[in-house]
Amino acid sequence: MTAYLAVALGSALGGVVRHWVNSGISARARSRFPWGTLAVNLTGAWLAGLLVALLAGQVIAGEEEAHLLLIVGFCGAYTTVSSFSLQTLELARNRNLTGAVANIGASGFGTLAGAAAGLWLGGLIA
Repeated sequence: MTAYLAVALGSALGGVVRHWVNSGISARARSRFPWGTLAVNLTGAWLAGLLVALLAGQVIAGEEEAHLLLIVGFCGAYTTVSSFSLQTLELARNRNLTGAVANIGASGFGTLAGAAAGLWLGGLIA
């Protein structure tokens, strides 16, 4: 039961923070390109990489519970592949193929680079 509560709490917090970040960036960007979702996914991938490295290096105590709370719950709810997919399809349906391809490239390569950077930094800290 503790595992489910950890995931639920992390998910609730991650979802709220995602909405706050996405809304703030989208309002400032005033663009049809999904800058808010891209920012959320890039920072979420970086954070997940960092947390994995910190947990592996035992910098954060309670590895299993912390993993469920922070990575499965928070990062899982903070990042959003469903919004990315729907927004990319919307760009394509509106004949903005350049935007759709740019979103796929930036999200794919950016999240991998973010996760790698987070793992690297976490490894240095640990």
